[in-house]
Amino acid sequence: MPDRGGGPTGPRIRVGRPSRRVRTLLMTLGVLAVLAMTFVMFAGFWTDWLWYRSVHYSSVFTTTLWTKIGLFFVFGLLMAAAVGFNIWLAHRLRPPLSAMSMEQQSLDRYRMGIAPYKRWLLLAITSLVGLIAGASASGQWRTWLMWVNGVPFHQKDPQFHLDVSFYAFDLPWYRFLLGFGFAAAVLSLIAAALTHYLYGGLRITSPGARATAAATGHLSVLLGIFVALKAVAYWLDRYGLAVKSSDFKATGNWTGLRYVDANAYLPAKTILFCIAVICALLFFATLWRRTWQLPVIGFGLMVLSAILIGGLYPAIVQKFQVQPNEQAKESPYVEKNLKATREAYGIDGTDVQNYPGLSDTKDKAKLRDDADTAASIRLMDPNIVSPTFQQLQQVRNYYGFPSNLDVDRYTKDGKDQDTVIGLRELNLAGIPKNNWINDHFRYTHGYGAVAAKGTTADDEGRPVFTEYDLPSKGDLGSYQQQIYYGEKTTQYSIVGGPQKEIDYSDDSGEKTTSYKGKSGISLSSPVNRAAYAVAFGEPQILYSGAIGEGSRILYNRTPKERVEAVAPWLTIDGDAYPAVVDGKIQWIVDAYTTTNGYPYASRTTLGDTTADSLTAANNQRAVVAQQNQVNYIRNSVKATVDAYTGDVKLYQWDTKDPVLKTWMKAFPNTVKSKNSISPALMAHLRYPQDLFKVQRELLTRYHVKDAQTFLSGSEVWQVPDDPTNKSGSAVPPYYLSMKLPGKTSQAFSLTTTMTPNGRDNLSAFMSVNAEAGTPGYGKINILKLPTGRTVDGPKRVQSQFNSEPSIAESIRLLRGGDSEVEYGNLLTVPLDDGLLYVEPVYVRGGDLKYPLLRKVLVTYGGSTAFEDTLDKALNVVFGAESSTTPPPDEGTKNPPTSNNPTVQDALDDAQKAFDQGQEALKKGDWKAYGEAQKDLEDALQRAEDAQAKAGAGASGDKAADKTADKSGGPSSSPSSSPSSEKSPGSG
Repeated sequence: MPDRGGGPTGPRIRVGRPSRRVRTLLMTLGVLAVLAMTFVMFAGFWTDWLWYRSVHYSSVFTTTLWTKIGLFFVFGLLMAAAVGFNIWLAHRLRPPLSAMSMEQQSLDRYRMGIAPYKRWLLLAITSLVGLIAGASASGQWRTWLMWVNGVPFHQKDPQFHLDVSFYAFDLPWYRFLLGFGFAAAVLSLIAAALTHYLYGGLRITSPGARATAAATGHLSVLLGIFVALKAVAYWLDRYGLAVKSSDFKATGNWTGLRYVDANAYLPAKTILFCIAVICALLFFATLWRRTWQLPVIGFGLMVLSAILIGGLYPAIVQKFQVQPNEQAKESPYVEKNLKATREAYGIDGTDVQNYPGLSDTKDKAKLRDDADTAASIRLMDPNIVSPTFQQLQQVRNYYGFPSNLDVDRYTKDGKDQDTVIGLRELNLAGIPKNNWINDHFRYTHGYGAVAAKGTTADDEGRPVFTEYDLPSKGDLGSYQQQIYYGEKTTQYSIVGGPQKEIDYSDDSGEKTTSYKGKSGISLSSPVNRAAYAVAFGEPQILYSGAIGEGSRILYNRTPKERVEAVAPWLTIDGDAYPAVVDGKIQWIVDAYTTTNGYPYASRTTLGDTTADSLTAANNQRAVVAQQNQVNYIRNSVKATVDAYTGDVKLYQWDTKDPVLKTWMKAFPNTVKSKNSISPALMAHLRYPQDLFKVQRELLTRYHVKDAQTFLSGSEVWQVPDDPTNKSGSAVPPYYLSMKLPGKTSQAFSLTTTMTPNGRDNLSAFMSVNAEAGTPGYGKINILKLPTGRTVDGPKRVQSQFNSEPSIAESIRLLRGGDSEVEYGNLLTVPLDDGLLYVEPVYVRGGDLKYPLLRKVLVTYGGSTAFEDTLDKALNVVFGAESSTTPPPDEGTKNPPTSNNPTVQDALDDAQKAFDQGQEALKKGDWKAYGEAQKDLEDALQRAEDAQAKAGAGASGDKAADKTADKSGGPSSSPSSSPSSEKSPGSG
C-alpha cells in the first residue's frame, strides 16, 4: 500500500525467498521422509512374503492378499461411487434460485466458501468413505472364500429343508452384503440430504414448501432402497431363526427354532417382508406423485406392524400357549436340537452303557490279577514331574523343559509303553551373559528329547528315563537332536553365517555347529537385511559383522505360530506335542475346522469349554481360541512341524468334513491327503484334548436323547473340579492305556469323570479311543452310574484319602521340615463293575527343589491304601498278591518283588536298630540313639502285629511301609539303565 502520509518513509525490510540450496535441501529431506515411510510400510509386506515363500506356502499369502485387495477395491469403490453419485445428483438437482430468507442468506456464506473446492471436497468425502468401507470389506475375506468355494454338507435342516451349507457358507455372505447395502443407503441418504439442504432443496425455516420436487423424489428413492433392504432383511431373518441363539430357561443356551419361533416369529417375518415391499414401492411411487403422504403412512404401518406382529404377538404366544404346557410344545423342537447338536460336535455315535459302579466279585485274588491288566496306570504325572526332568536332565542352565510334559506311546520289544516325554529346549533366561550376539547368534537351539516310563519310578521316586543324557541316548534310537523350533523358542535367531553356534557341551567342553537346514530367510541381500532391521526394530541386523554369506534368520518358531500362519482358516489346539518319527523330532499339532452356522446346533465358547485346572494355574497351558463361538467342530487336520527344519505339513484327517473341503478348494495343494501319513507318524497321532473337552462339556447335557428328560434337567451332569489343587477349575482329561468293560485288550485312551449337577458323587465315566489308526479311534464311551446308588466321585475320593487317620498322619510326616506334598493325577479305572482310583503322591523334600514319587494312594470298593508302590497298595486294597506280577523293572534298583515281610523280618529290623543304638551310645550321639530306640520300638510292634495277623496277606505290606517311613524312604542310590553304564539321572 502507498504511504498516504506526508512524512519521510523509513527503510523497507525485504523478505527474500529461501536460497536454491535451502530449497533443494528441504525438498531432499521431504523426499527422503516419504521414502522412509514407504519403506517402513513395505518392510512388513516384504518380510511376510519372504517368510511364506521360505515355508513353501506362498499360495496362502497370495490368495489371502489378492482376496483382501479385491474386496477392498470392489466394495470401497462401490461405497465411494454410491455416496459420490448421490452428492453429485443432489447438487445437480439444486434449485436455480434460493429463497430470500435468513436461513438461505446464512447458507450463502458456506456455499461461497466451498465453491472453489467442490471437486476436492467431493473427492475427499468419497475417498474417506471408500477407504473405511474397503477396509471393512477386506476383513471378510474368509466369508467370501467360504461362499465362493462352499461345498454341500448333504444334510438338510428340519425346518426349511435347505442344505447346511446355506447356513454355514451362504447366509453369512448375504448378511454382509445386506449390511453393506444398509451402510451405503444410510450414508447416501445423509450425504444427499445435507447437499439438498446446503443448496436450498430442503428448507427448515424458510417460507413455502419444505422440499423441492427434485429433492423429494431423490430422497424418496433412497428411503425406498433402505426399506427394500429391510424387506430382504426380514426374509433372511426367517432363515436366521435356524441359527439364532437364545436363552431357554429349561436348557440354558439354545440354538434353533422353538415353538414360538416357528408359530409366531416365522409368520411375523413373512408378513413384515410383504409390508416392507409394499412400503418400498410407495416410496418409489413418489417419483410420479411428488407427495410424502402415502410413503409416510406405509412406513408408519411397517413400524407399527414390527411392534405388534414382531414383538407383541410372539410374547402373547409364549405367555398363553407355551408356558402352560411347555414340555409338550417344545419337545419336537428339542428333539431337532438334540439331533443337530450331537451331529455337529461328533458325539452322535457316543455309546452309553449302564455300569454298576460297585463290584460284587468275592474272589479277591481275581480282582487283584484283573487290576494288573485293566490299565497301564501312569504314576508319572506329566504336569508334576517337569521340575524333576529339569533338575536331572537339564544338564545346562540354557536348556529347559515346558511346565507340562506330554504323554505318548513308544514300542519296545514289541510292546507299547506309555511314555512321558519332553524336549530339552533353549532357555534364554539361563544364558550366562545376555547380549545381542549370545541371544541371537550363539545360543540358537535346544538339544535332544528326554523320556521316561509313565508307569513306574525308581527306588528314589525319580522317573525311569528311557531317553536321557546329552547328547540324548536310550530307547528312541538315532535321530536329529537339534531343536530350532519349539514351544519355548519365541525369539528370532540368525544362523548359518560366520558366527558359530553352541551345539551342546560335554566333559570335553563346548561343541559348536553351523545350521545346515534350508529354513529361514537369507540375509545376504542388503534389501532383506534392511527390511528385517525395520520389521524387528533392530538396526544391528543392517550392519553387524556377525551376518555374512549364508546367514539366515529364523522366526515364527513355535509350532502353533507356524501352523496358524500357513493355515489361517484353522483353529489350533492349545497343546502341541513332540514325537520322534523316522529319525526326526516332529511337533504334532491338532487343528480344527469350525463354523457358527450349523442349524439347530447349540453354541459353545471354545475358550471356556477348553479351560481346566492346567490352563488356570499360571497359564501353564494355552486354551484354544479364547472367545471363538462355534456350533460345529471337527479335528479335520493333523499338522507336523519339524523341530530342525521348521517344515510344516498339513494332513487331511477328516476326509468327510465339508468345511475342510471348502478351504481346500480355496487354498489348493496346501493340505496333503490322509494316505500321505506314514505308519511311523500314525503311531504317535492321538485324539486331541481340546476337542475331547468340548465334547464332554456338551455331553453333560446332550448324553440324553429323550426330549422330555432333557427338558426336565434331571439328568444334567457337570465336569467336576480338580480335587488335587485349589484352582477351582475343571479336572483335566488324562491319557491312559486302559481296557474298557467287555474288551479284551488295552487301548490308548483319553478319560474323564462326570458328577451330577451340584453334587459330588459320580454319575459317569467317559473315555474315547485315542489311538489313531485303530478301528475304534474316536469312539466315545460313557459308563453311566446308577442314580439310585451313591458312588464316590473325585472330590469324595480325595476327601476320603485326606480324612483317613493313618493317611493323614503319614501326609503330615511327609510334610515335615521343608517338604511339600503334591498330589498327581487322580486316575479312574473301571474294574469288574467297580471303579479303581489311583493317585501318585510326590514330595519336594528339604534341599530338593523337584518332586519325587513317594507314595501311591489307591481305593476300591471302600478299601483304601497308602503305600510306597502301586503293587503294595493294590495288595493291601484287595487283600491278595498278584499272580501275574511282571518281572522286575530294569530301570528300578529295587523292584517290588516281595510284598509280605514275616515276623522274622521285623525281628531282624529290631536287632539292627538295637545295634545302631549301641553304636550311637558309644559315640555319645544322643540324637541318633533316640532315633534308634524309636526304630526298635517300631520293629517290635511290627513283629507283634505280624504274629497276630500271620494269616492276612496285607499285614506284611503295612509293616514294610512303616519300615520305609522310619528309614527315611527308598534307597538314594542312582537309577541304572540297560542302555548305558551311566545313570540317566546323573546328567
